[in-house]
Amino acid sequence: MSHRAIAAAAVVLSVIGGPRLAAQDSSAGRPTAVMVSGPDVGRRAPSFRLPWASKDGVGPADQPYDLSLDRGKTVVLAFYPRDFTSGCTAEMRTFAEQYDSLFGPEVVVVGISTDSLETHTRFATSLDLPFRLLSDPRQEVARRYASNDRSGYMRRTVYVVGPDGKVKYRNTRFNSLDPKHYAELGAAVRRSRGG
Repeated sequence: MSHRAIAAAAVVLSVIGGPRLAAQDSSAGRPTAVMVSGPDVGRRAPSFRLPWASKDGVGPADQPYDLSLDRGKTVVLAFYPRDFTSGCTAEMRTFAEQYDSLFGPEVVVVGISTDSLETHTRFATSLDLPFRLLSDPRQEVARRYASNDRSGYMRRTVYVVGPDGKVKYRNTRFNSLDPKHYAELGAAVRRSRGG
């Protein structure tokens, strides 16, 4: 497919509301198209269930985290590549240190990566995280939220799901080192909570 045909397809899809295309340069220098979909703001957030861990240990196998059970609450879904890496540590540390100002007590926050539950427990303990970390090793949930990546790790994305189960905010390129992204996230959470 020529570069012109790819560009034309991107324009057509953006006009008809299809999946978003983002051009990126591959390591070989050839342009590639990456499909970016997932629920848009105003759309219902896809339900899911995933096993979880926290600083207190691995959650019960028969009680996975279930997004649908948090209907009526504001929920922050933070997909991230990997525990114990610099960017992910910075992001989760900021969430923990600014928890009250970013989220507040009525908000449910979950981090989601491909890491094992045991690794999540060690990571949550090392940062004293006040929220659960979910394990999605096959990126099944990540695919539904445009957070999967061919590298085997997730892309860093953040969603705010409102009490009505609809997406109130999404950032498919969340920058863990950009204070502006945290400010936008905090504002989105406050709007979702009605504040």
